Amino acid sequence: MDFSMQDIKFLPGVGPKKAVLFAAELGIRSVEDLLRHYPYKYVDRSRFYYLHEVAENMPFIQVKGQILKFEKIGEGHTMRLTAIFTDGKSTIELVWFKGIKYVLEKFKTGIDYVVFGKPNPFNGRYNIVHPEIELVSQLPPADQMGLQPFYNTTEKMKTGFLISKTIQKIIFPLLKSLQSGIPETLPAYILKRYALMNLTDSLINVHNPKNTHSLNKARQRLKFEELFYIQLSILLQSKYREQNFSGFIFAQIGQFFNSFYKEFLPFELTGAQKRVLREIRNDVGSGKQMNRLLQGDVGSGKTLVALMAMLMAIDNGFQAALMAPTEILANQHYDTIKELLGDLGVNIALLTGSTSKKMREILHEQLRNGELNILIGTHALIEENVQFKNLGFVVIDEQHRFGVEQRSKLWKKNTNPPHILVMTATPIPRTLAMTLYGDLSVSVIDELPPGRKPIQTYHYYQSKRQSINQFISKQVQAGRQIYIVYPLINESEKMDLQDLENGYNYIQETFPNYKVSKIHGKLKPREKDYQMQKFVSGEYQIMVATTVIEVGVNVPNASVMIIENAERFGLSQLHQLRGRVGRGAEQSFCILLTGFKLAAETRKRMEIMVRTNDGFEISEADLQLRGPGDLEGTMQSGLPFELKIANLVQDVKMLEIARKTAMEILDEDARLEKAENIILYKQLQKMKTNKLNWGVIS
Repeated sequence: MDFSMQDIKFLPGVGPKKAVLFAAELGIRSVEDLLRHYPYKYVDRSRFYYLHEVAENMPFIQVKGQILKFEKIGEGHTMRLTAIFTDGKSTIELVWFKGIKYVLEKFKTGIDYVVFGKPNPFNGRYNIVHPEIELVSQLPPADQMGLQPFYNTTEKMKTGFLISKTIQKIIFPLLKSLQSGIPETLPAYILKRYALMNLTDSLINVHNPKNTHSLNKARQRLKFEELFYIQLSILLQSKYREQNFSGFIFAQIGQFFNSFYKEFLPFELTGAQKRVLREIRNDVGSGKQMNRLLQGDVGSGKTLVALMAMLMAIDNGFQAALMAPTEILANQHYDTIKELLGDLGVNIALLTGSTSKKMREILHEQLRNGELNILIGTHALIEENVQFKNLGFVVIDEQHRFGVEQRSKLWKKNTNPPHILVMTATPIPRTLAMTLYGDLSVSVIDELPPGRKPIQTYHYYQSKRQSINQFISKQVQAGRQIYIVYPLINESEKMDLQDLENGYNYIQETFPNYKVSKIHGKLKPREKDYQMQKFVSGEYQIMVATTVIEVGVNVPNASVMIIENAERFGLSQLHQLRGRVGRGAEQSFCILLTGFKLAAETRKRMEIMVRTNDGFEISEADLQLRGPGDLEGTMQSGLPFELKIANLVQDVKMLEIARKTAMEILDEDARLEKAENIILYKQLQKMKTNKLNWGVIS
């Protein structure tokens, strides 16, 4: 049996209980999983400090000395334990909020210890909360006191005493077993071409680096491997589709398209819209199945391009479908497209969870007999009983909200898969696009339609509320409408919902003569639609809402977006919210309201929003500021897979090299059948069985 596939419960220091925690919290079940749980940082443990050297900006200190005394403070859940620790000259306070009984049993006064942790200023002196403590007598030899790895854990793991130090103690003995070698995952010619370290040495040095040079070489190899296999998988799928699926050929530009272009177009197409339509036209006429991503900022005219592409399908005897993630957005697409089509003679219908049974029966019949040309809807479109006569073109809006399986069901609505146009109003940085949408052709609409004025954005502190209220009054008196958004990040958070309720009450009291609608995710769909319609119709002047209005609500008369607690939003979300205004001819405004105390990164976010309306610039800045994932550096949120060591911000060049290498290999050996590439095929199969979903786009 492959040693790397061994269950971790048999490892010394693990056992059944910790194995369950590892699996539940981090998905670690085998030895290989554990070895691929890379440290997120390293600390040089060869350096010892004196307590008088402690300064506020130090990430950690390591000192030798003794505990002078312990003291329990408080009772029950609020109890904490403190200890005074001295290095012989100065003292520092050690603090524990958990595991107090364990600490008192294990550590004693008057014994030489090494204390390690982050110093925090508190009441004019420093303390270390939950420090690491070891006996001086048990320290490893000086030559082994180098770079110590730190591993991500979770709160549940910490409660079960499965902390970074414990993981290190489990992994270190494993590294000796690796000396006999672990099966290589990259072909010899790739290792040689890029002078990469072999897998065995890489795993040893990433967990127990001899020095910084060895660590960098190990990380370089493991990053390349990770990015390379993502790209190889994406591109292999793309090749497979090209070879196995021909696309429907739209041979003509016919009556519907031409009539719409000449008689129904609401305004002259921008150069960018024309360019994208040419790209789509080339795809659907090529005999290959189209998979194209259409990126365009809010209000750039993506829906119009999608409609004209659907008219190409209808002109060639095919049906088209548009799938949106929410009923509000599906309804809005339906209303917009129905209005654009006027009396052109295109039969269009809407299918959502709210569609009546009787209407569904009519709709299903018209779909099957081909009377229905365009079907717009939510995920209801992919239900099995929804059968098209001849589906040839599918538009998926805000695709990141649909799972891979949901999208793949659309493929099966015809004998050949239809052409797919994926639309997003969330501009995607190049590195993310290369990874998330690596097998899609990318089109960009980078111009706004004529007559649109750039939204003016301002950042104010809460103290300016009176001035903002006066501004709201002036705008409403001028006939405009106002959005006020609260950060309901998790709809189960009572505090957030309370914020919204308080805000709603405050607005009603402050503006007793205006009508105010209130929308949040906990409202029933009917109530949400009622509140929305009152605002859309202009009957209500102010909408107090959560981020449910982030995508798709189109009210051209709304000219002011006020975002409460703007510091709690990411850049891309702020940009999306801002895009709800600026849709009419009037000057629009976005006001970012924050508290006065802001972190440096938050202040930077506000500055970027005030400075630019360019969604692509904002998305790049967002990626740079926040990274693609959490602060500890492992989880890359929003990705359909987990990047364990590579970073899409820092490793752009490596990503490009990995992609180019994968392309070259598949150009010469599309099925990975050559002897030197069997290793690649086997590794991809292994990844599939490990349930990683590398099928990024279906």
